[in-house]
Amino acid sequence: QVQLVESGGGLVQAGGSLRLSCAASGSIFNIKAMGWYRQAPGKQRELVARIILGGSTNYADSVKGRFTISRDNAKNTVYLQMNSLKPEDTAIYYCQLTQGLGWNIFWGQGTQVTVSS
Repeated sequence: QVQLVESGGGLVQAGGSLRLSCAASGSIFNIKAMGWYRQAPGKQRELVARIILGGSTNYADSVKGRFTISRDNAKNTVYLQMNSLKPEDTAIYYCQLTQGLGWNIFWGQGTQVTVSS
């Protein structure tokens, strides 16, 4: 099984920064992608940023230029640097890992990010 442990969430004022981390452990092999999703109250979970095999990245339009995703392959860890945070960034942020020939998906437990105005 795969375990994903997120950290780095918290409360920050608008304009501030936070750095999320997600460490993967367990039966890790043939990682296809790692990424971050978020879910605000009353809304569907949405992609924030993802880094796929080879290092290419995808970002939601709403975070482009403010958030940066990176990965430490040796540590099976993915990071999300969030700058210029806005109140609308408030959500639970979930780490996702995709691996294997079956593109199996695993989720972390989520970490709360709250941005005050």
